[in-house]
Amino acid sequence: MLKIDSLHQYYGGSHILRGLSFEARVGEVTCLLGRNGVGKTTLLRCLMGLLPAREGSVHWEGQAITGFKPHQRVRAGIAYVPQGREIFPRLSVEENLLMGLSRFSAGDAREVPAFIYELFPVLLQMKQRRGGDLSGGQQQQLAIGRALASRPRLLILDEPTEGIQPSVIKEIGTVIGTLAARGDMAILLVEQFYDFAAGLADQYLVMSRGEIVQQGRGENMEAEGVRGLVTI
Repeated sequence: MLKIDSLHQYYGGSHILRGLSFEARVGEVTCLLGRNGVGKTTLLRCLMGLLPAREGSVHWEGQAITGFKPHQRVRAGIAYVPQGREIFPRLSVEENLLMGLSRFSAGDAREVPAFIYELFPVLLQMKQRRGGDLSGGQQQQLAIGRALASRPRLLILDEPTEGIQPSVIKEIGTVIGTLAARGDMAILLVEQFYDFAAGLADQYLVMSRGEIVQQGRGENMEAEGVRGLVTI
């Protein structure tokens, strides 16, 4: 379980995260929703150690990781797919995926795990093509595949549907659902596309102005008026 307790972050004099506390459980998809500028990406950067938390604590699987560097969090079993994908455009699809193995020791096998190609068949078809030559949807699949190569127990996704065609959004949703159903991974999904989030969420959190203003079970999102809180 991922446990966040009273997390605070600032940019200059601006109080961006205001005492966030929540849990994300293994075997569940926790969807974090909110409009632009409420602090969602800042929260994820704190969870990955890219920004140091000013106050509060982060625990993963019972271990305090608040002071861990990003590579230490990866070695602890956490993977992050950032907004914008950030693949290596000059490397091939296969080489991008192999970069996801970096948390393992040099003596471990250095092959792309077969399950990644099973989840994303298009990556197998295009494994020798440069990442920069792929469509936006294919690049998003590549970014998720690269994260999964490290065999994480916590997968963090920052708006994986942004700028992607509906058919690929559906494929990504199917993959997320498959991963959650395995029961050995916690998934934290930041999303603005309400219908996508509602179709996957076991638990939802709504952020506004750096705070969690509402939370509940995914099956209750519509009845509890979440759509009106996150859509313009």
